[in-house]
Amino acid sequence: MYILAFETSCDDTSIAIFEDTRLIALDTKSQIKEHLPTCWVVPEVAARLHANNVFLVLENVLAQTWLSLDQIDYIACTEDPWLLPSLYVWLTVAKTISKLLNKPFIPINHIQAHIFANLLERDLGELEFPSVCLTVSGWHNEIYLWKSLFELELLGQTQDDSAWEAFDKVAKMIWEWFPGGPVVSKLASEYNWEFKWIFPKVLLDKESLNFSFSWLKSSVKREIDKRIAILSTENISTKVSATRENAINFLTYEDKIEICFEFENTVIDILTTKLFLAAEQKRIKSIVLAWGVSANSKLKRIISEEANKKGYKFLYPSKPVYSQDNAAMVGILAYYKIIKNK
Repeated sequence: MYILAFETSCDDTSIAIFEDTRLIALDTKSQIKEHLPTCWVVPEVAARLHANNVFLVLENVLAQTWLSLDQIDYIACTEDPWLLPSLYVWLTVAKTISKLLNKPFIPINHIQAHIFANLLERDLGELEFPSVCLTVSGWHNEIYLWKSLFELELLGQTQDDSAWEAFDKVAKMIWEWFPGGPVVSKLASEYNWEFKWIFPKVLLDKESLNFSFSWLKSSVKREIDKRIAILSTENISTKVSATRENAINFLTYEDKIEICFEFENTVIDILTTKLFLAAEQKRIKSIVLAWGVSANSKLKRIISEEANKKGYKFLYPSKPVYSQDNAAMVGILAYYKIIKNK
């Protein structure tokens, strides 16, 4: 069977075509450059860009195959959750194609699709149930008990900001580019000294699997203000505020890489602590990463090392592109939903 999959829940326009579990075409149009002026995804802007890109991407993905639209058997599209203006654009397109071609429409949950991205280019047998899955994106931060293929139990979630949102906002605080995850990680990699625990490690209750990162953002802001004040006093003898101009003048590059290093390590320590706590509480032997966090090489290395020590099987998406928003994850989830209902 052939599945046409759409993913446009946020800022990337992505379409994929599957032959059963085999991805035969994928095309994604990034909107990052258009969102750089605001350093954040503005929903209305993203939706207009999706509307402009939809048919171009559809033409590109069909051109990668020998198929025409009337040969497609199923249409799948992200239905929720995420940015409603972006979702509405593609739901309209996907449902219209489904209606015109008289093909079944498969609605897809965005969070579940990211978890299923771990099955791309893998046999189902490589995943051991039950498993504990950590998901982190720009807005979401959860731990799930993955009991069986379609049975997820929420164990913990962020009480305010997600870890990935914190990365974006820390990058903005030091006046670097959006998205913040890759930028902060790159700066952190240039720091060659020991981890000093400049920022506090807050785990909430001892046995809690919930997260909170708003306190960490506040700690970073206070540290930046403190360093700017010290450096400005040393240079012009008058205290200055943490404006963009003053930060460029008085926050040194060494300060930036140290702040990013301390911040990233604190986040990673919190995420790994919670992940392995969940694994211990539920007595499972398999752990999984999903969403943008699964592209962080340092986090994967640390979890892999700890998993090897404790005897856990560890899975994350087989390619970095599958950690981002992409239509391939929509298509693979649609396939297993179709098989389940047959």
